Amino acid sequence: MMQAQTREHLSPEVAQAFLDGLPEKIRLGLLTYAAQVNFPVEAVIEMAIAGFLDEDAVNFPGCNPVSVDFGSKPTGLS
Repeated sequence: MMQAQTREHLSPEVAQAFLDGLPEKIRLGLLTYAAQVNFPVEAVIEMAIAGFLDEDAVNFPGCNPVSVDFGSKPTGLS
């Protein structure tokens, strides 16, 4: 069995798997933005997730999601 590794940044392989599961317009939006700012798409995805969890974060190492209540069920999800 393969052991999971903790990573500080999103890998290109994981980013591609993530992109493959997104609706086309969202996938194209992320790819277009990445091209416009000349960043790898995995960095753009990481920025989006980190910024959602911590408005001051631009990447996973800088993300401190202390405002997220992990004991509560998120609103709007069933």
